[in-house]
Amino acid sequence: MSAQPAPGTGASLHAVRYVAGIDGGGTGTRARLQDRAGTLLGQGEAGPSGLGQGVMQAWRHVLQALDAAFAAAGLAPAAPAHIALGLGLAGAGVAAQRETFLGTDPGFALCVLDNDGVTQLLGAHGGGAGLVVAAGTGSVAAACYADGRTAQAGGWGFPVGDEGSGAWLGLRAMQHAMAVLDTREAPTALSQALFDQVGSTGSALLAWCAQAGAPQYAHLAPLVFAEAERGDATAMALLQAAADELRRLVDALQQGQPALPVVASGSVGVRLAALWPASLRERVVPAEGDSAEGALHLVRAALAAAVAAAEVG
Repeated sequence: MSAQPAPGTGASLHAVRYVAGIDGGGTGTRARLQDRAGTLLGQGEAGPSGLGQGVMQAWRHVLQALDAAFAAAGLAPAAPAHIALGLGLAGAGVAAQRETFLGTDPGFALCVLDNDGVTQLLGAHGGGAGLVVAAGTGSVAAACYADGRTAQAGGWGFPVGDEGSGAWLGLRAMQHAMAVLDTREAPTALSQALFDQVGSTGSALLAWCAQAGAPQYAHLAPLVFAEAERGDATAMALLQAAADELRRLVDALQQGQPALPVVASGSVGVRLAALWPASLRERVVPAEGDSAEGALHLVRAALAAAVAAAEVG
């Protein structure tokens, strides 16, 4: 779970004028731009940059978000050679995806990549000991221990992993609707809500599923939350099952350590934390910063180390 830097030369590092942190997942990409001294200049957003959806798409949206951050700052976009870039991207734990992404770097002075769970962790606890459970389109948990070691649980990607995520909830809502349609399960408010959104025939459901990936399934998750709030038992059970999956990620990372503070993040994770046992809810703390802040922490540490190494050399 170590960062993967692609450093420039000593000369190129001294040419760095801007430092940017990127938080990218299956739903969107967020960029935070600073000058070299650490002053916030601007922020920008673009489409998804999870590596599982394609490296070229990821780079396209990273660059679009970065351009939007420069625009928000009232600046013309700088050449990559003047930017040190830190990224926390979903799917960066897959070696082939990580290597392909770094191999197509368009020329940043420094490019440091890690999984978005790691940058969430760095941002949430300011680099200190703690645990983060992030659940949005996908899910992942990461821990930093008092001795500086880090570990990750989950984050294997949809559909085999991402337990407790929005995509996981949407997939199970679809499975329930299909079971209702062929009479294996009784109709519910949740199944009707899904039929209203996707279609109420077998061919409609199959056609939708044939073109659906993690983002599309995650878009069904709000139906589960909405029907649970109205008292639908099936929707409520799905939410509890999702919360239990996220709790299992926490349990896996404790590793016999003293109880770590926990930050729940992401559009799904924050809401599901309310369904955790009281003993776990008591450990939940507010985040000091977000994943983009963690990506800035990541790249600034790498930049300082690279500059020091270049000066020694």
